[in-house]
Amino acid sequence: MIWTIFAAMTGAAIFALLRPLSHGQLQDFADIADAKSLYRAQLKEIDRDLGRKLIAESEAEATRAEAARRLLRAANDEVGPSGETEPSLRRRRASSALMLSVVPLLALLVYGLYGSPGFSDQPLAARLEKAGPQQDFAVVLARMEAHLAANPTDAKGWSLIAPIYLRQGRYDEAVKAFAATVRYGKPDTDLLAGLGEARILEAGGIVTAAAREALAEAVKLDPSNARARYYLAVGKEQDGDGEGALSALQQLLADAPPQVEWAAAVRARIEQMQADAGRKAVAALPEAERQQAIKGMVDGLAARLAGGGGTLPEWSRLIRARAVLGDRDAAVQAVKTARERLSQDQAALAAIDALADELALKEAKP
Repeated sequence: MIWTIFAAMTGAAIFALLRPLSHGQLQDFADIADAKSLYRAQLKEIDRDLGRKLIAESEAEATRAEAARRLLRAANDEVGPSGETEPSLRRRRASSALMLSVVPLLALLVYGLYGSPGFSDQPLAARLEKAGPQQDFAVVLARMEAHLAANPTDAKGWSLIAPIYLRQGRYDEAVKAFAATVRYGKPDTDLLAGLGEARILEAGGIVTAAAREALAEAVKLDPSNARARYYLAVGKEQDGDGEGALSALQQLLADAPPQVEWAAAVRARIEQMQADAGRKAVAALPEAERQQAIKGMVDGLAARLAGGGGTLPEWSRLIRARAVLGDRDAAVQAVKTARERLSQDQAALAAIDALADELALKEAKP
């Protein structure tokens, strides 16, 4: 097919070049009879000039000879095409032959230099298979967008493309897609929660009034919607209602099914909020009571870690707290225990050693 296209293009180019040449006949003196009459008139004019003695006899003879030669050529041209001399015909034929040979050769030369004649044909299906699933996904997404551009009220289509935009970080487009889904489709708690989340992410993590409205509507339709409840709790925290936010998250975690994947994230958020609340409460105490409260929290952390396990942040927090409180021996022991518990994690061991150097607990090194 590709060579057929190339041949057709080459033929069209040659035709465009030859067509003007095929109409290149001389128009002057196209009528041979008129040419003969002109030459005869020239001979009579020479005789008149000679009779008037305007020219010499030798000049008259030379002029007669030239006119006679022209008359003979005109007579001989009667066997050829009307209005075209033999030299012009030869030039036209030579130009045609040159075009017929040079244009295809030049096209093949250019294609050989800049094209890929050695490549086999690559149908669309083969190209997509070679490109991998990412290319397939891009094609499908483009088709979905084209479909929605032609059918802007297709709620089902918007519901499919909105989560894709959200995962790709295209939050403004995700907001528009979720909003179109809600506008043209039936009320759906998951789509409303998605709309609220998209509005929050579009605002840089701020739970805006528009986001709260969508989240509240989602909870109204389904009180167990975990995503909507989580973001509403975050909104309370941003409003300064730390206790209300903490209570909402704790209730969400209590209502969660066993082993649900998002429970760990909620639990980590609860622990962070509790730690922040504890630090704020301790900071508000008088100096003596504050020191006692801090010591009590550190002892509680040490007792929990003594029971087994512990993460690098927890051990680092305990080591630093012991050193700040001036209990160097306890800090050294914490470094030693942390190295034993985290012995399989080289990165954690390096972090513990760096902390020991920072706090001048060098004897904790092996």
